[in-house]
Amino acid sequence: MAQDISLYQQFNGRYDFLFFGNTLNPVENNIQTTCEINTSSSATLNLASGNIIEKAYLYWAGSGTGDFDIKLNDVTITPDRTFSTIQSLSGLPFFGGFKDVTEQVITTGNGIYTVSDFDLNYVIADYCPNATNFAGWGILVVYRNDTLPLNQINIYDGFESLSIAFFGDIAELNIILENLNVIDNVGSKIGFLAWEGDKNLQVEERLRLNGNILVNLPLNPANNAFNGTNSFNGQSNVYNMDMDVYSTQNMINIGDTTAEIKMTTGQDYVIINTFVTKFNNQLPDATAQIVDVLKECDSRTITVNFEISNPNSTEILPSGVPISVYINNDFIEYTETTLPIAINGVWQSQITLTVPESYGDTFTLKIVADDHGDGTGIVTELNENNNQSNIFEVTLYKSPLFNSLEPLEVCNEGYTAGTFNFSNYNEMVKVEETDVVHFFETQTDAENNSNPILNTTNYLATTTPKEIFIRIDNQNCYSITSFLLTTRNCLPKVYNYVSANNDGYNDEFFIDGLLTIFLNFKIEIYNRWGRLIWTGNADSGFWKGQVPSGIGTEKAPDGTYFYLIFLNDKDRPEPLKGYLYLNH
Repeated sequence: MAQDISLYQQFNGRYDFLFFGNTLNPVENNIQTTCEINTSSSATLNLASGNIIEKAYLYWAGSGTGDFDIKLNDVTITPDRTFSTIQSLSGLPFFGGFKDVTEQVITTGNGIYTVSDFDLNYVIADYCPNATNFAGWGILVVYRNDTLPLNQINIYDGFESLSIAFFGDIAELNIILENLNVIDNVGSKIGFLAWEGDKNLQVEERLRLNGNILVNLPLNPANNAFNGTNSFNGQSNVYNMDMDVYSTQNMINIGDTTAEIKMTTGQDYVIINTFVTKFNNQLPDATAQIVDVLKECDSRTITVNFEISNPNSTEILPSGVPISVYINNDFIEYTETTLPIAINGVWQSQITLTVPESYGDTFTLKIVADDHGDGTGIVTELNENNNQSNIFEVTLYKSPLFNSLEPLEVCNEGYTAGTFNFSNYNEMVKVEETDVVHFFETQTDAENNSNPILNTTNYLATTTPKEIFIRIDNQNCYSITSFLLTTRNCLPKVYNYVSANNDGYNDEFFIDGLLTIFLNFKIEIYNRWGRLIWTGNADSGFWKGQVPSGIGTEKAPDGTYFYLIFLNDKDRPEPLKGYLYLNH
């Protein structure tokens, strides 16, 4: 059930740290005469002038499965994270809690802090017989000050216990602290928060760093590392918890990236909650971020806008840092920074790529700083594991597909004019249902998406053939196609009754759809005996019931006549013929 100690947070800059807190044990738990525990305790934060709180983390722990509803200065605290472990010798459980209380501590500042409503009285009786009854709390404060050297603060936490399996055994716990970057070990130190250590139990109880036994006299002797002390303020009565700090100046070497913690005990049960390291550290930290990818329709050339940053660092990032671009994790392109990047600074740039066809239209893109394309770089950084940018999924822009449309044909209404309904072409032209379609009279209007045709159900084309342009839009691109409006010469309608009496009704042999459509027509009128009595065309107009007589005309007799109408149209070679009736 235990949680391994691992890196939780890192700070780079002019930082330092301290612990403060208190126990809820009224006395050392292995000398108690009654089985009881307090439900509250207090401690004082006293930061020196000029120290500014950056972060504050509350840890609390105790016997049992957990009390996770406590109060800090009457503010209810619920954990961001919880911890647990079981003692191998007794089989009893222990718990821990964690809460980021930065905002509250910044608001309160220096002064007394009280943890209350922390009640383990309901479980403590099971722990008193083997002297593992405890409860306590501690607050880790990371602070900054412009007078401090440039340091790296690493916070490691978890919930690992150190417990013998049987009496006479020596328990050992080894922890590797990773992600160190030791540039200068002057003033370096390590602090820790541990639980349940007993002052009066000191059998092979040692704490080592890289093989060196940690000693901080008079509070922390070599053989009793976990003895209920707070070496940050000199307390020796924080029963069954330890908030201690040790100098590591001669125990770690420049260039080290890891350190080994080794703990032993021959009797005391100890839970390790938190280690904190401080080393002088002046290094940059290159990180990459893809900001945006610019694409053009139907093009495999893209422009990637990106940033190289130097955040949370302690040194300028030099120019000439290699930058590699990957598509689907394959190295594709290389560039470099051209300017130094200040601490917490950002360098913005872009790179243009042509994406090979083999990657398709959708792929992933990432940029890695301080990388030659093979995972190697040139800069020693605070963190070598944060060079890679966000994974950016790219889908290339494609113009919408469309269906070809047949010409739309209607009857010629005169001089090639026609009225058309192409409202259904809106759906017929689309391949994708979500595409948006508009119609235009010119290609320029279609390109500019201006002056669309609004009436597609009753559209009058004054001349034909007429080309109508269609713009099909998806979210990113558009396509343009067109179709033709055409007219055909439909058969004219013949009105075969003539009442040539000048009353304004049927005064002539009228043929609807002839004069403006079949411009080269010819009409012949025959009497009942087959004699041609009249011929006409577009110039003469229609027959008015008269026949030529000398130099003038005279009325044709009332009766039935025969007509031939020659349309002189390539699609209508045969004349229209029939009978008409004349009545004056």
